[in-house]
Amino acid sequence: METKWILKYLTDLNEHNNRGWYNAHNAETKATTEQFEELIHELILRIGKFDNSILHIQPRDNTFTLIRYPRFGSDRTPYNPAFRAHISSKGKLPVPVGYYLMIKPGGQSFLGGGLFASSFRDATEMIRDYITERGEEFEEIIHAPEFEKHFRVQGTSL
Repeated sequence: METKWILKYLTDLNEHNNRGWYNAHNAETKATTEQFEELIHELILRIGKFDNSILHIQPRDNTFTLIRYPRFGSDRTPYNPAFRAHISSKGKLPVPVGYYLMIKPGGQSFLGGGLFASSFRDATEMIRDYITERGEEFEEIIHAPEFEKHFRVQGTSL
């Protein structure tokens, strides 16, 4: 699936981040949202080949809205110019473990997997303990040439 129309729409939204522009481009918003949901569906099917726990997930149930709630952050613009989805066997909330896709202009898009919220101390401790018990295996995995060719381990350290 081609994402250039999604990126074009998000670039335009970023440049005209106001309710007037957003409302005037309702059809375009709907079309690009549908494209993103198709992309999420394809991603679910591909991830489902090695993690079948997510195959029951519906793309619409795993995407986040473009509408920003400015009272919760310093950015007061009304829209977040990024299509985002969190895919896990439990849906997008409340469990922060799974796969995350963000499409955002300016080279800010990414696909990742893992634990996404440091506020879940018990989950963080469980992962830390698991890695500590299997440190050599973890190092082998993340330093394997085929892994390093496609992935980068990053984020806040455990």
